[in-house]
Amino acid sequence: MTQDQIILFALFGSVFGLLLWGRFRYDIVAFSALMAGVVLGVVDSKNAFDGFGHPATLVVALVLVVSAGLVRSGAVLLITRTLVDASRSLGAHITLMGAVGGILSAFMNNVAALALLMPVDIQTARKAGRQPGLSLMPLSFATILGGMVTLIGTPPNIIIASIRQESLGEPFRMFDFAPVGGIAAIAGLAFVALVGWRLIPSREDATLSSEDISQYIAELVVPEGSKLIGKRVYELYPEGDKSDVMILGLMRDGKRKYGQASNAALRAGDALVLEATPDALDEFRATLNLALSDGDREERLKAGGDGVEIIEVVVSENSRLNGRTVQSVGLAWRQRTVLLGISRQGRKITSQLRSTELKAGDILLLLVPRDTVSHVTDWLGVLPLADRGLAVTENSKVWLAIGLFAAAVAAASVGLIYLPIALGMVVVAYVLAKIVPLSELYTHIEWPVVVLLGSMIPLGAALETSGGTELIAGALVGLTEGLAPWIVLTVLMIVTMTLSDVLNNTATTIVAAPVGIQMAQTLNVNPDPFLMAVAVAASSAFLTPIGHKNNTLILGPGGYSFGDYWRMGLPLEIIVVAVSIPAILVFWPL
Repeated sequence: MTQDQIILFALFGSVFGLLLWGRFRYDIVAFSALMAGVVLGVVDSKNAFDGFGHPATLVVALVLVVSAGLVRSGAVLLITRTLVDASRSLGAHITLMGAVGGILSAFMNNVAALALLMPVDIQTARKAGRQPGLSLMPLSFATILGGMVTLIGTPPNIIIASIRQESLGEPFRMFDFAPVGGIAAIAGLAFVALVGWRLIPSREDATLSSEDISQYIAELVVPEGSKLIGKRVYELYPEGDKSDVMILGLMRDGKRKYGQASNAALRAGDALVLEATPDALDEFRATLNLALSDGDREERLKAGGDGVEIIEVVVSENSRLNGRTVQSVGLAWRQRTVLLGISRQGRKITSQLRSTELKAGDILLLLVPRDTVSHVTDWLGVLPLADRGLAVTENSKVWLAIGLFAAAVAAASVGLIYLPIALGMVVVAYVLAKIVPLSELYTHIEWPVVVLLGSMIPLGAALETSGGTELIAGALVGLTEGLAPWIVLTVLMIVTMTLSDVLNNTATTIVAAPVGIQMAQTLNVNPDPFLMAVAVAASSAFLTPIGHKNNTLILGPGGYSFGDYWRMGLPLEIIVVAVSIPAILVFWPL
């Protein structure tokens, strides 16, 4: 073993040890190791930052931005809204959500897919009166499984494709992972939906880990040409229940209709008086294509500047709004700001929102030009609440967002354009179409993951250049000497899967993929089966909450303990290995 190999193995051992310890964040650990490698002379300083421009790093960053665009456009809402129903049995709910999560995560980052569906799952559990922990773990596992199917579904697949290009001259294409990954995903999803969720321990004291979110009184207007014109108010009640919105009444010509308001036929310009959380209100508005109470002002806000932002503020004693209405202070024409809703605990609001006299302690939901948020809050003398990432769904652009993304995926799938370029063009189009505001472009990128990849890729390249991966491959081949190649393949898969349960899956892939290639070359067989085995195994982190970010995301909301994961995760990993090895041998012969 050479000096460079000893140093690199020591660096990787230190990185893995620190990641297991968890005291320091993984991106800091990886970047520190890269710097140490440069100082110690095992990583060429000229190539130290090549990983930050690596296609794998760029694709991970671009996928997160595209995912945000699909959310902002209402594309994800369009998919999930018609499928989620709190009245379904737990098994049926898990089957449906698992299928939706698996399909979504095949075409977007699986962490982003879970982040989108987790609030839906928690809300459904609350409506159904059950513990969210009974369905969150199956949802997490489903999104991990779905990511195995395509190139962009999970970072390990992206890394494997890049390593194949560097080592064998050609990358895996978009759906090359589908035969093996699809079989593993289907088998895994079937287990999770039918048996796995029953293995999760039930805790009577588990509670929903949700914020105390204010319910707002708000108004949404029926616009000209709306399909709702002529319908009775009571016909909207089922849609309101689905969005968790309560329809309180109707405003017509600035006056509240009492009595039989539920039987009133809707007209253009009517304002529905609602009670809802901000997210539920936006969902209801986007689903029924309703307008805000100050629609003209809203359109002017969106047309100019860098878009709009929804903020929550509290009226203080010294605020210029205390004892006055937003109309009297000229909120709309002075500050280009629209009042969306008022939260007033324990007190009724019977007048039109803009004509309601505000009191200290009222919480307001405001639509503000993004570049004037601080100025507006200072001018009003209000106290901003913590940012909860509220956004206005641009449902008018849903098909544009879906079409652009689908065209990019299709073009990349048939080899017309390089995937990072295709995704980059989608991001540019989303920004130009104002689907993703320019000011939010970089906030959707998970920079710690970018730093991790950018740091580990040069270290992995140095390990391979120094002959370190050849040593590891030789050790594994020595342990399996005389055994059939498919047994060696199984051993590689189990070792990779075990590492992925306790380490970051991207770091595991960077180390395991070159080892797989070296093992194949030593056995004089096709390296593709070994790369496929690493791809599936590196994504199969089901035993602990630290092996995959999705498992970490559900730890608190699900009320899980560290030891809960293996109950469903261990049999799932065994199933993945059992179905993947035969599939690999069929679709990628040795």
